[in-house]
Amino acid sequence: MGPDRRPLVGLLVAEGVSLVGSRMSMVALPWFTLVVTGSAARTGVVAFAEMLPYVLACALGGPLIDRVGARRTSIVADLGSAAAVATVPLLHLAGLLRFGTLIGLVAMAGLLRGLGDTAKRVVFPETVAAAGTPMTRATSVHDGLSRLATLLGASLAGLLIAVLDAPLVLLLDAGTFLVGALLVALAVPKRLRTVAPAPAGDGATAGREQYLVALRAGLRYLRHDRLVHGILLMLLVTNLADAAYTAVLTPVWASEVVRSSTALGLLAASFALGAVLGNVVFTVVAHRVPRFTVFAVGFLLAGAPRFVALALLDRLWVIYLVSFVAGISVAAINPILGAVSFERIPERLRARVLGLTHAAAWAGIPLGGLLGGLAVQELRLPAACLVFAGAYLLVTLLPFVMPVWRELDRPPTPPAETPAEAPTPPVGTPSEPATAPTGPEVTGAPRR
Repeated sequence: MGPDRRPLVGLLVAEGVSLVGSRMSMVALPWFTLVVTGSAARTGVVAFAEMLPYVLACALGGPLIDRVGARRTSIVADLGSAAAVATVPLLHLAGLLRFGTLIGLVAMAGLLRGLGDTAKRVVFPETVAAAGTPMTRATSVHDGLSRLATLLGASLAGLLIAVLDAPLVLLLDAGTFLVGALLVALAVPKRLRTVAPAPAGDGATAGREQYLVALRAGLRYLRHDRLVHGILLMLLVTNLADAAYTAVLTPVWASEVVRSSTALGLLAASFALGAVLGNVVFTVVAHRVPRFTVFAVGFLLAGAPRFVALALLDRLWVIYLVSFVAGISVAAINPILGAVSFERIPERLRARVLGLTHAAAWAGIPLGGLLGGLAVQELRLPAACLVFAGAYLLVTLLPFVMPVWRELDRPPTPPAETPAEAPTPPVGTPSEPATAPTGPEVTGAPRR
């Protein structure tokens, strides 16, 4: 039988639709909270309440996804996310929404989205294999879709908030989750394997492993790899800063400095436009360029300058230009890290390893919104931006001084299965695959 591209196309379209809605919510929810509460600190609390359950679901949900099945988990999680997100504007329009209720609904949406996102990352490499597509090119297309969703969703959100108001934009987001669940149900067949059979002599498949045993297998796989440790440290800090930027710093800038929700949408759209254009170029040249150089230089240019521009510049077009250049620079980060992960993680361990690395990379995100709100409240916006810029600059300089990062250019080795009862050899050695997460937003691997 020849390659079957229908599951991959269906999964990408489903993710594209739901990502557009999520990017709209990324603009609408902080704006909604800021307008309703009038508090930057409370806006940060809402961001914390959404992302903490998300990270926990990614970290702890892998064995559960193995048991339930990635396809089924994705569908059920999207349906639940639609219900949780839709309840927020419906209660608000009825005059029944309290701050505690908002926190609870946002937390539930974050929990379900964490399970759904991990499940889709597990299904993704199987659909790529069925389609016969090179992994680096597939992850580049996937990341380009995410960037395009940000461009469309952020732009639409800024305009629709001005025309329809934020609660109705949140309702549209809920609708995209429903469409995504339907597309996965129709396009991704049940027969796609999401967990490989256990190695001979293992005595049990992953689906019958005890929960803690399965979780420890994923942790063993990650424990010894210095490259993964460096990537996770970088992403922990940069994702924290990006969360503060998205959830608090830019909404406060748009509300208090520019006084326009449209400016907030345009700022996100300028970054996304650069990322989409950069992604198109990288998709064409991905197999010809050195991963380390593209990753290290791109991350350096994509991070701190955006924060400095927000703090020190007053001309909107210059701020948008800095954001656009940052978007171009970041375009290759997620595809590189996604390809490294998918090429090297044994299929049987994907749910738990991808979940753990994604959670570790995103562990700073819940604190990002919280610390961003407190920083603006205590230091005011310009100083808060410069503090986060300094942290961003420090960690994105690490690849230039730590030789272990050169392993990004190492040719991938075939994934090896490791018996559950045996200690896992250090990840990244020639006999064992490594996994890597990612930067200002990342796909199947830990990302940004």
